[in-house]
Amino acid sequence: MLRVINVVYLGRVDYSTALDLQQTLVHLVKEGRVGHTVLLLEHPPVITLGRNSSNANIIASPDFLHSKGVELFETDRGGDVTFHGPGQLVGYPIFNLRAFTPRMGAVEFMRKMEEALIRTCGDLGVVTHRIQGLTGVWTDEPAKIAAIGVHISCAVTSHGFALNVSTNLDYFKLIVPCGIADKPVTSLAQELAAVDSLRKLPSLEEMAELVSRNFGKVFEAQTLWLESLDALFSSPEDTPARPPAELRQMAGEEDIYLA
Repeated sequence: MLRVINVVYLGRVDYSTALDLQQTLVHLVKEGRVGHTVLLLEHPPVITLGRNSSNANIIASPDFLHSKGVELFETDRGGDVTFHGPGQLVGYPIFNLRAFTPRMGAVEFMRKMEEALIRTCGDLGVVTHRIQGLTGVWTDEPAKIAAIGVHISCAVTSHGFALNVSTNLDYFKLIVPCGIADKPVTSLAQELAAVDSLRKLPSLEEMAELVSRNFGKVFEAQTLWLESLDALFSSPEDTPARPPAELRQMAGEEDIYLA
């Protein structure tokens, strides 16, 4: 049977609210009560620090960030510091890697996310690729157009990717994005303007639908577009419930932080 990936587009959501929702879904996916799910959304302006972050990579002072309405969060994802904000499509895949046959590894999961985003950019005529030794999706310049950072607990993923669609790139001047000082950040809007100024940039929800389709292709799954979280919690899942003993055994696995 073809696996199913639930997809929910939430619009604009506060970072703390989305974090709480991820934690709830991770718990439900571990218990087998909800299947593979991708949350797609955008955040108000926020800077997040991963497990490998250095405060030296935050250029702006706390007072300046506050004056600009930019929140600051420490997170349990891999990677360094990044920015989320309006015009950026953020995706949080909550997947049970044990449910893939054969079981999907952490690095393979990361590469598949990158591939889905590379295909999405390509659908719009923007050529992107990987850079050896670096995570994320890059243009030829090279400039980063999508950042990736994840946390994997008991084979269940959280956090994910951020694709700059029409993001105000000036916000990235407040930080050293991902701790990489010698490579700029770009967006689909900026890249499209350079190659085809007449081409209309899709809305964020249209981008979410495009990303959803490419996730389905790359992860070899049927994507089920749900209209609300209520539909998610009442939807059938393709992940069997796990007995408590197995859950206890899974809890012994080390957490993984990647970016």
